[in-house]
Amino acid sequence: MYRFLLTPRWWGINVFVLLSIPFCIFMGSWQLGRFEDRVQDHRTATEQVSEARHEAPRPLKDMLPVDKATSGKLVTASGTYGKQLLVPGRELDGKQGFYVLTLLRTGSGEALPVVRGWLPGSADAAKVPAPPAGEVTITGALQASETPGDNGVSAQGGLPAGQTSAISAASLVNLVPYDVYDAWVTLAKGDSGMKAVPAAAPPDSGLDLKAFQNLGYTAEWFAFVGFVIFMWFRLLRREVESARDAELGLVEEEEPVAVDAAVQ
Repeated sequence: MYRFLLTPRWWGINVFVLLSIPFCIFMGSWQLGRFEDRVQDHRTATEQVSEARHEAPRPLKDMLPVDKATSGKLVTASGTYGKQLLVPGRELDGKQGFYVLTLLRTGSGEALPVVRGWLPGSADAAKVPAPPAGEVTITGALQASETPGDNGVSAQGGLPAGQTSAISAASLVNLVPYDVYDAWVTLAKGDSGMKAVPAAAPPDSGLDLKAFQNLGYTAEWFAFVGFVIFMWFRLLRREVESARDAELGLVEEEEPVAVDAAVQ
């Protein structure tokens, strides 16, 4: 009854199944490993930001460019405050508000975007304390430029004058008349009574959509293993039933089709 398993058709089916199962298991394990790597990256990045608060600050120039190793580290920079902008739509402690972003003009000729603090409510320049005058030295956590559309950063355009949706050199270079560092700093202590904005983990190190896509792909690959096995048993059962019916004479023979000899 099982002699059909030796036919070329079933050899092909069996080889396909034997190759598909380990391949799907490998791909599922690889996607699971990617998810676990992202979880570990997130844990490491969170610990790095937490530990950086207790480290001695270093000069800004020694920590550039910003990468996963330097993001969140405390830096110091000196200069005079220049143009001030508001960053609306930023949440802190479960409340909606906005960041107060002031450009620190350094001796290098480039300006460093500094988030002096956070205020609740809608962005209103009248509520914002003026920045300190004269030469200042700031201490804060180094952050990478934001990308609109990522990590909740708004990509909206058409904001009123004096506002920006993202803190990035690409966005700010069109709003200020001088060069801007491809980085920004959030003060360790809020300026003029404002709430300090906590440092965020380095980019691409969080449990974002990509991480959960890896987890979803893991489930898909392992589900496909079950599907392949289920279909193999289903085909086998149908073939066995057909063979049994043929032995019992339950399979009706197809009637020959009459051909009209007059048809050319």
